[in-house]
Amino acid sequence: MEFTTESELKAHLIQTSPHFRSLSVQIETYKKLIDELESKAHLTADDEMEEHRLKKLKLQAKDEMRQMMARYQPEPVS
Repeated sequence: MEFTTESELKAHLIQTSPHFRSLSVQIETYKKLIDELESKAHLTADDEMEEHRLKKLKLQAKDEMRQMMARYQPEPVS
């Protein structure tokens, strides 16, 4: 199956892959938690450590999603 846009591929994987769907939910959760921390006027040292941890987890989940999406992309013809 070939997808013309990245958003079509994401939508397909969210519908067909429980793991991809789980990663998508995790990313949204991390975004919300990061936004909550960033909305504070002052962050404690613990808040800053938590923000850093959440950003790393979000990035790891995004990287894994990109790897999964790359498996569905057609190989370029030389």
